[in-house]
Amino acid sequence: MQANVKATQKNGDVRLTYLLFVVGLACLFFGGEYLVKGASGVARHFRLSPMVIGLTVVGFGTSAPELLVSLQAALEGQPAIAIGNVVGSNIANILLILGVSAVIAPLLIPVQKLWRDFGFMLGATAILWWMLLDGAVSRLEGGLLFAGLIVFLATAFLTGKEEADPDADPLPPQWISWAYTLGGLVVLVIGARLLVDSSVTIARTFGISEAVIGLTIVAVGTSLPELATSVIAALRKQTEIAVGNVVGSNIFNIFGILGITALITPIPADARFATLDVPVAMAVAVALVVLAVVLKGLPRLGGMALLAGYAGYLYAMT
Repeated sequence: MQANVKATQKNGDVRLTYLLFVVGLACLFFGGEYLVKGASGVARHFRLSPMVIGLTVVGFGTSAPELLVSLQAALEGQPAIAIGNVVGSNIANILLILGVSAVIAPLLIPVQKLWRDFGFMLGATAILWWMLLDGAVSRLEGGLLFAGLIVFLATAFLTGKEEADPDADPLPPQWISWAYTLGGLVVLVIGARLLVDSSVTIARTFGISEAVIGLTIVAVGTSLPELATSVIAALRKQTEIAVGNVVGSNIFNIFGILGITALITPIPADARFATLDVPVAMAVAVALVVLAVVLKGLPRLGGMALLAGYAGYLYAMT
């Protein structure tokens, strides 16, 4: 009888864990959605171009889940999830998110507007690769990453001003945009906490390493806001926001998330990140730049190729 009670209790705990995981993902999605909606409204009040909005406000806003998840994971002694979340998200952003977006609606990529930002993305990935060769990201290295974020932001805002578009949708009052922004952040905090706790429990239940969980389930889960934003932007033919969202998110993931996290607490790293996952992230980033230069965008066939690449990456980790 006692054994049956314990078994029933264990099954209830398992169901609760999966429920919390789903609730965490939902909080991340809706929190990111409102954060982006509010932050985009605030940005328009300052007359920033769609590309700059995509690279900074939208890209960084949709990366807020990764920031919260990585911070909590590092502070709770789960560095593999902290780094795996960032690297896995960068891979998923290009292969999965741009792949899905291009399959739905082919993307034009304005290389002349993005060449500097492509350089920041490739440079950030190369710097992270170099830092992980010694098995950790120190506080000093975190400071260097964060300094890279400041340089990127200054460059983007100094060159991204434009005249107001008279045909644009009417702007809501600024206080509403700020309310959406702050409300989205609160929901994201709740979702990040639920996601980290339930993911670690699930990983241990199945004997899966935390690095793999961070690179896949958590990375894709925290990338849902980017997915929703880029798909909607692609459907509306707003390719600057769709592509800028991904490029800006990848830059912020490394410079901002790992920079801030390492400044708070140094992050030890599994050897696999330097030998497998970051090299894959670099190869994927280079492939995106090559496609942008050669094809001037991503046709549906290119999107399918990216999705096939992501499926291959997931298979290689199983």
